[in-house]
Amino acid sequence: MPLKPQDLIVALKLAISSPPASYADLAASLGLNASEVHTAVQRAIQAQLLQDTAHDALAKNSRLANIRIHRQNLLEFTVYGAKYAFAAETTSTTVGVPTSHSAPVFSGVFAPGSDDWVWPFATGSCKGVGLLPLHPCVPTAALADMQLYAVLALLDALRVGRARERKLALGQLPKLILGQASVESQPQALMHG
Repeated sequence: MPLKPQDLIVALKLAISSPPASYADLAASLGLNASEVHTAVQRAIQAQLLQDTAHDALAKNSRLANIRIHRQNLLEFTVYGAKYAFAAETTSTTVGVPTSHSAPVFSGVFAPGSDDWVWPFATGSCKGVGLLPLHPCVPTAALADMQLYAVLALLDALRVGRARERKLALGQLPKLILGQASVESQPQALMHG
C-alpha cells in the first residue's frame, strides 16, 4: 500500500498530540472518518512511521492505544521525503489560511508581504499564493489544533520555502516531532535558532 498524504497527517497528529481515546476521536479531530484514519494508520505502520505493539492477533488493528510512533522514522520522512513524495501544487492568488512562512509559527520572523502562502479556504483570513494542502482536511484540522498547524506549516516551508525559511523549519520540526518543544515557544526559537 503506497503512503498517502493523510497517512502522514495522522502520524504527525499522533506524534504531537495527547493520545486520542479512539479512532473515532482521532478522525473527528482531523475532519476524516474513522475508517479513513484506521486505513491511514495501517499504511503508516507498513511504512514504519508507526508501530502496532499489540501481541495477540485479536488486539492488532483494533485499538489505537496499541499504536506507537517511530519518531525518528517519522522525522526523517517528514524532513527529507515528504516534499518529494507529496510535491507542492500551487494555485493563483486566493483567500485562505496562512501556511509556510506566512503561518503563525513564523510570527515575528517574516513580515507579511506579497509572497504570502495560503491553503485555499473560503473563510480564510488572508490572501496569498495558493498552496494545495496535503489533504482537504488540513485547513480545518490545523485551525483546531495549533500544534498540528505549526508542524504542517513548517513542512510547507520545506516544500515551497526559500533557503532561510527551510533552515528555520529544519531547526524546529525535529523539536516538535520528537516532543522537545511546543508551539508557544516557536516564534522566539525561530528568531534565535
